[in-house]
Order: sequence, then structure tokens, then C-alpha cells
Amino acid sequence: MATETPDISSISPTAWELLRVAAQYSQREVEREIDEILQAHISMLEGGNRALSYDRRQTLFDLYTAELTDDQVSVIIRNF
Repeated sequence: MATETPDISSISPTAWELLRVAAQYSQREVEREIDEILQAHISMLEGGNRALSYDRRQTLFDLYTAELTDDQVSVIIRNF
């Protein structure tokens, strides 16, 4: 997980999608990993149509960043 956690609220829809893909999760796999999150929630978050609660976004962030290096996370969030 990234050493310095970014403001979860400021992560763009594109960055959310890139974090998921870089961590090698499909939307269905995320749905299976996290009980309270459905594929539709992820699609809406990544499409910019709806924001998930802060706690759910933190759970997603933790799942994705567990598979990535600090540099990967930083580059994705900073550039997208």
C-alpha cells in the first residue's frame, strides 16, 4: 500500500479504473472479494456517474494497492 495515502475523494474515475486494472482485478473479481460492493457500483465509480461512500472507496483502495507498489499507485493517481 502507498506510504502516503492520497485523499480518496480526489481520485479520478479514470484513476480508479487504472488502479483496478493494474492490480489485475476485473469488476466481477472485486465483487467477489468485497461483499458489499457490486459490479454496478464499480462501473458507476469508474464512469464518474456515482460516488461510493468514503468507507467503500477506502476498501477498494486498500484492495487495489495491496497488489501495487507505492510508485505505481502514485503515478496513476498523479497522472490520471
